[in-house]
Amino acid sequence: MILVLTGPTGSGKSKMAISLAKKLNAVIVNADAFQVYKDLNIATAKPSDEEQMEVPHFLFSFIPLDEGYNVAEYQKDLRAILAEFAARKQSVIIAGGTGLYIRAALYDYRFKEQEERLDLSQFDNFSNEDLHLTLAKLDPLSAEKIHPNNRQRVLRAIEICLLGGKNKSELEADQTHKPIYEARFYGIEDERDHLYERCNARVEEMFASGLLEENKVLIDRYGRDVPAFRAIGVKETFPYFDGEASLEETKELIKKNTRNYVKRQMTFFRNQFDIKWIKDEEEILNDLKDSI
Repeated sequence: MILVLTGPTGSGKSKMAISLAKKLNAVIVNADAFQVYKDLNIATAKPSDEEQMEVPHFLFSFIPLDEGYNVAEYQKDLRAILAEFAARKQSVIIAGGTGLYIRAALYDYRFKEQEERLDLSQFDNFSNEDLHLTLAKLDPLSAEKIHPNNRQRVLRAIEICLLGGKNKSELEADQTHKPIYEARFYGIEDERDHLYERCNARVEEMFASGLLEENKVLIDRYGRDVPAFRAIGVKETFPYFDGEASLEETKELIKKNTRNYVKRQMTFFRNQFDIKWIKDEEEILNDLKDSI
């Protein structure tokens, strides 16, 4: 049995997943794009080492911070785990809030275009704005979806166009994205105002737990350009370390970005998954009991 436990940042997915895994004799697989990275613990609200020892956890803290990791690699890694535990007849709980990772792994997404790569050094001196304008000319639909500051994704979309044939948006449109696994989708639902309060409280807890200290050590060691530092809770601290923002300004920026991310998450979940929204784990257990 495959369960997907998702929901917005700060909704309590990790703790619920552990409790469910104990009751269902299941393992937990991460579905958060930034919890795959080693050492980046506080900003990503990663389950603690003690929590991860309570039940088996997979795809947490296995990618070095100075290496990249993408949705195609996640698809391959998650499917390998699903095959392993299907053979053991053991349930898997996929827990996390990166909707694209979940969908790409469980649906028939194809990434054949990633087998070819181009030399993109010609764009090294382009500003983010100029790079995004280049993409807009090649693939307007992708340009609308990708933020100009997400340089890596903009470059990849340009690369796909330059490889010839169909552009990124056309490749995506050709895919029907049908599910290829039987999975039950559950999402933790909460009133938006209450959820925002929890997000704000979580940010305060992150700072109390040593967010600035952890970030400072990692930034000093790896610089500021590693992919993992796009995580909310890291990039917002750069101005603080440069003396350009106060502590309160930094906290407020992280809270704002977290709330905006929650809005995007909820839109994705509601539009992309056949999901049952729940308030607590008892609703999941009762639903499983009734269906079985």
